[in-house]
Amino acid sequence: PDLLPTCNGEITTMSFLQDVVDILLQYVVKSFDRSTKVIDFHYPNELLQEYNWELADQPQTLEEILLNCRTTLKYAIKTGHPRYFNQLSTGLDMVGLAADWLTSAANTNIKSNSILLWTPGGAISNMYAMLIARFKMFPEVKEKGMAAIPRLVAFTSEHSHFSVKKGAAALGIGTDSVILIRCDERGKMIPSDLERRIVEAKQKGFVPFLVSATAGTTVYGAFDPLIAIADICKKYKVWMHVDGAWGGGLLMSRKHKWKLNGIERANSVTWNPHKMMGVPLQCSALLVREEGLMQSCNQMHASYLFQQDKHYDLSYDTGDKALQCGRHVDVFKLWLMWRAKGTTGFEAQIDKCLELAEYLYNKIKNREGYEMVFDGKPQHTNVCFWYIPPSLRGMEDSEERTSRLMKVAPVIKARMMEYGTTMVSYQPLGDKVNFFRMVISNPAATHQDIDFLIDEIERLGQDL
Repeated sequence: PDLLPTCNGEITTMSFLQDVVDILLQYVVKSFDRSTKVIDFHYPNELLQEYNWELADQPQTLEEILLNCRTTLKYAIKTGHPRYFNQLSTGLDMVGLAADWLTSAANTNIKSNSILLWTPGGAISNMYAMLIARFKMFPEVKEKGMAAIPRLVAFTSEHSHFSVKKGAAALGIGTDSVILIRCDERGKMIPSDLERRIVEAKQKGFVPFLVSATAGTTVYGAFDPLIAIADICKKYKVWMHVDGAWGGGLLMSRKHKWKLNGIERANSVTWNPHKMMGVPLQCSALLVREEGLMQSCNQMHASYLFQQDKHYDLSYDTGDKALQCGRHVDVFKLWLMWRAKGTTGFEAQIDKCLELAEYLYNKIKNREGYEMVFDGKPQHTNVCFWYIPPSLRGMEDSEERTSRLMKVAPVIKARMMEYGTTMVSYQPLGDKVNFFRMVISNPAATHQDIDFLIDEIERLGQDL
């Protein structure tokens, strides 16, 4: 195609990019239009037949490229739609979108702060925390490997994110070395069980090196008791990490930040602005208390990248703190949005989402056809419930009822997607069969959207 840097390609480039912007603007407007579908659902085999996926030897025309752009957005889930509640990351922020465009156009590499590292997501942030905690206790592991140190064990709650185990696997610690701590009925880690398991591990000759507490669990939205956990970590000299990927945004709210009391005592914290704060994916950070530790753990002194005779202050040349070399400038989206909203804007956005969660809870807690997964108001925006279709109401608890109830949420979810009206996640947990996990992080959602969701679940599930 006759685009820049082709000679005299300016006019074609301007026309092509303007067409792309028009496609994007139409998509943005549709994303906020409640009369449009959240998803134009097609099965994978249908999408494979929909357009040509082949990578040809000869270049395609710009008209064909624009058609690819339109088709891609046609079948993309509208995660900014006010009735999309499926994931923790929802919404479509205009300033964040603009920042992402600017970042891609500049195509530059990010540098790191001395105690903060921007990562590809919360799972990687959690893995970095494990890496740094291990190095803090046994710095020789960097050169000599796991064979040179004792058997390490980490502790996290049974409701924690799977990335803690995944990090243990990636770092060679092993998933068997991640000890799961029991939770109470609301999904919070039980401190007494944590202390008991630490003592047991030490008696077996293992070395406890990290406790990963969770501020906002994925399913229940639970906040572990951070103060009690911090006391235990201090007592046994164990690194305290807080996975605040989902709940960390509540620190922006004067009304709700108390739920994270004790986080200031952590050695490291994972924080995902791309969740509750609505920054476009991806935007995740790891914060480490001890200055210089991140660099000591990760630096390799590559002379072809980190020259010591540069003409500017080398304290700004901090890329050696990360495992990655090439990294997207995710922080610019957050910075520009913060400039546009102010702290008060983020606070209002987060408070609104939590108010909507409480509104949903109050609407269904005593409504016929609904059962709450646990008692009490939601701790975060997670509202967990079963929809009980008319055929199961009044039926005594039995294996048949449980078996039939397990199938209700998947069928309703499938119908939601086929109609394209809304999307809500479901899952089993422990001995609890499939239930809906409603989460609200989209500032475009309103009370009317919550009312619509309730009516839609009942419409789609009444014949089950």
